[in-house]
Amino acid sequence: MLDGWVPWPESFARRYRAAGYWEGRPLDRLLRERAAADPDRIALVDAAGDRWTYAELDRHADRQAAGLRRLGIGAGDRVVVQLPNTDAFVVLFFALLRAGAVPVLTLPAHRESEIVHVAETAGATAYVIPDVLDGFDHRALARAARKAVPSIEHVLVAGEAAEFTALADVDAAPVPLAEPDPGDVALLLLSGGTTGKPKLIPRTHDDYTYNVRASAEVCGFDSDTVYLVVLPTAHNFALACPGLLGTLMVGGTVVLAPTPSPEDAFELIEREKVTATAVVPPVALLWLDAVEWEDADLSSLRLLQVGGSKLGAEPAARVRPALGCTLQQVFGMAEGLLNYTRLDDPSDLVIQTQGRPLSPDDEIRVVDEDGRDVAPGETGELLTRGPYTLRGYYRAPEHNARTFSDDGFYRTGDLVRVLPSGHLVVEGRAKDQINRGGDKISAEELENHIMAHPGVHDAAVVGMPDATMGERTCACLVPRAGRSAPAQRELAAFLTDRGVAAYKLPDRVEVMDAFPRTSVGKTDKKELGRRIAGQLRTEDGGVH
Repeated sequence: MLDGWVPWPESFARRYRAAGYWEGRPLDRLLRERAAADPDRIALVDAAGDRWTYAELDRHADRQAAGLRRLGIGAGDRVVVQLPNTDAFVVLFFALLRAGAVPVLTLPAHRESEIVHVAETAGATAYVIPDVLDGFDHRALARAARKAVPSIEHVLVAGEAAEFTALADVDAAPVPLAEPDPGDVALLLLSGGTTGKPKLIPRTHDDYTYNVRASAEVCGFDSDTVYLVVLPTAHNFALACPGLLGTLMVGGTVVLAPTPSPEDAFELIEREKVTATAVVPPVALLWLDAVEWEDADLSSLRLLQVGGSKLGAEPAARVRPALGCTLQQVFGMAEGLLNYTRLDDPSDLVIQTQGRPLSPDDEIRVVDEDGRDVAPGETGELLTRGPYTLRGYYRAPEHNARTFSDDGFYRTGDLVRVLPSGHLVVEGRAKDQINRGGDKISAEELENHIMAHPGVHDAAVVGMPDATMGERTCACLVPRAGRSAPAQRELAAFLTDRGVAAYKLPDRVEVMDAFPRTSVGKTDKKELGRRIAGQLRTEDGGVH
């Protein structure tokens, strides 16, 4: 069992086991069992059309697990994984589980700022990267990470390894390996980073297996499902809601897309007869427009899941007419709670709401600013606890004290109202976070980076409304005396040099003499947001 994580109280653990949510099965067993039952079925297809049967995927995971152990990577070791949507990710994920190591899943877009923080927090012993992706050399990033985080002993590279170890060479004859305790941490996901840098989310074998199994049931996944992964495989939505893992659990076929672009995704939908996929709202909007000029046959597609941020009612109503498939709205979080519209829900609930909780034991509270339950149907902050929602971030005791109630409810920071049907309508965020098309950006983290610029005296990052992305980021700057504040392009270059991911770069920069203040002297971000929104409305020809 990893140090520094918060388990469920034993009374809750007993309850979840008794209810059948926690079955005592290690997460990797979902592949092992399916390979035994359907060894020759196609489990995985990559963008080039290469195919893996369940038996082949299972065997490669065993060999790589033995290779990891031979390198000295084993029980309890945390391994930062930063791979794109390739078969290498899938094999490695199961290999790490079988070796007893803990995958720490990061996104290909992350850069030095995020990777160093995550590796330090996790106490990572290894880091797995592609060689070059989209023109970015991850080996240079690995050199910087190793220098900053001495615990990283191994760098494994999918591709040309340079001075590191080629992932393809991590291979050995399978050896007997002890199964982990199902109550132990199986993997660490990344939070959206609502305050400061991303937090690590511990998911156990028991809770994540339930997350996958229950999601597959609600979404109607079965052995005929062909699931297209267009979001990053390390994203909780694409991995386990029900995603890649849910498809493998039921014996379906996973198809990996290099990007969510219509050109890539539509071609794969037609070629592989894809039946289901999951996207964020900006991708959904792009696809809804692209069907007008793309001539691919999308008739196999039965289910489009949309989540990550709120999908507006107007585009939601366009999904079935434009794409010919069922829309499923998904509101969830890597921390646990998942809400799905059901496949038999009336169309008004599918279009107007973000779903209802997955589990009968998902406990929901909606509270006001003082923590009191609001009246039914009123808007407040969503609090939750349940059989797959964490009880604490990994190695973050101070943050946990603020984020969890004394009785274990997780304060999500989402503002919602609950309909009599149990469906939730998302109304915004209580936490200081921008949701940019599903990418969560911590205002505090970005402000800290911006204020390192020699021309900036003060910085406040606020969200501004955007029809496509939901929100975009606006950096409001007060310049240092006698200095000029950086323009947008200069600030973007400065932040990039500091290792800030591209999706976090401000979409707009506003320079001000001073910020509005609250009665206690704090920057009044609500007022700043109102000013920016008003300015956007008055700009001639602006599209926001």
